[in-house]
Amino acid sequence: MKSKIKKGDQVVVITGRDKGQTGQVLSVQPADQRVTVQGINMVTRHRRATQTNPGGIERMEASIHISNVALIDPESNKPARVGYAIEDGKKQRISRRSGKAI
Repeated sequence: MKSKIKKGDQVVVITGRDKGQTGQVLSVQPADQRVTVQGINMVTRHRRATQTNPGGIERMEASIHISNVALIDPESNKPARVGYAIEDGKKQRISRRSGKAI
């Protein structure tokens, strides 16, 4: 399924434990409809030591469902829906809140 959120976008979490927090999208998994956001949905993993890794307790971002995040409007810094417009023969994403290109 095609996603309206891309890697590098600024998003805000609209529901869940991290509601209201913002961050940059690190990765998108369109098949699972999930995104990984920097500093959001942090989990703890206990890693066993190997020859290359000293091991220990690691904190890392877990993925979050794409319906739980919203793109941030570039003009008002508030959550916005995404639309599409064709300008100069090219399709580009626009913010439904302000109409500005993302």
